[in-house]
Amino acid sequence: MARKDALVNLRAILVRRRDALRSALAGDLSLLKELRSESPGDVIDAAYDSAQDEISSQLAEVESRELANIENALERMKAGQYGQCEVCGGRIPMARLDALPYATMCIECQREVERSGSGAVPRRTGDEAGEESMSSELEL
Repeated sequence: MARKDALVNLRAILVRRRDALRSALAGDLSLLKELRSESPGDVIDAAYDSAQDEISSQLAEVESRELANIENALERMKAGQYGQCEVCGGRIPMARLDALPYATMCIECQREVERSGSGAVPRRTGDEAGEESMSSELEL
């Protein structure tokens, strides 16, 4: 029952963060449009505005990726797959979900993906999470 309560709490956190990111992105995009419509006063102002545009654009990109991850987590909740590793099918520990509420892999599978560095996701064979032998398949 404690896991279920924790998952309900995580859902509320994800929804609040999603709403905050949506607002921030809407603000970032309107700020970028506003900055582009202004004509710079001199070369230094233009360089400063360009640097600010780049920073705002990069921040919006990071926020957009986080928003996509959060929306994916909320969809997984609706489908009853939240907290289940996409690779091995095992439970993602609550400590990991508390740290990264939109995690889709257990820490072992995530480490293996990061070690491979090829974009390939290891798929456990045999008894799913029970055996250590792994094969690589492309993640689609």
